[in-house]
Amino acid sequence: MYQLKRRRPVAEINVVPYIDVMLVLLIIFMATAPLITHGVKVDLPQMEESDLVDTKDAPPIIASIDAEGRYYVSVGTDPEAPMDAVEVAAVIKLKLQQNPDTPVMIKGSGHVSYQEVLLLMDFLKNAGVPSVGLMTKSFEDS
Repeated sequence: MYQLKRRRPVAEINVVPYIDVMLVLLIIFMATAPLITHGVKVDLPQMEESDLVDTKDAPPIIASIDAEGRYYVSVGTDPEAPMDAVEVAAVIKLKLQQNPDTPVMIKGSGHVSYQEVLLLMDFLKNAGVPSVGLMTKSFEDS
């Protein structure tokens, strides 16, 4: 009689489908990652340096926000007069047209909402400000 030869079961895992799925997911994530990130590009000041802004050429333009959400600009006809965000952006845009290398800084009260600072940063970005610095108070100044 014939004897049936039994084969041993194959104990290998076929990983080719897993690699295909992984490569498809990688391509999807690479294509969608630039679309997900949005916001305002900001150059944050470094705390360990004493001179955050090089003021040899021109003093920085400082846009301030007080605790009530009023905006001020250190340049212009009256630096003490409150403005709205559109006026601040227009004044800074005019100054940057005169001297494009002038740094722009935002000085916000600790009690102002984060949304107000982002709104001002967005207005400045739309006005053509290439980078914005955020002013901080060092621990030695306290």
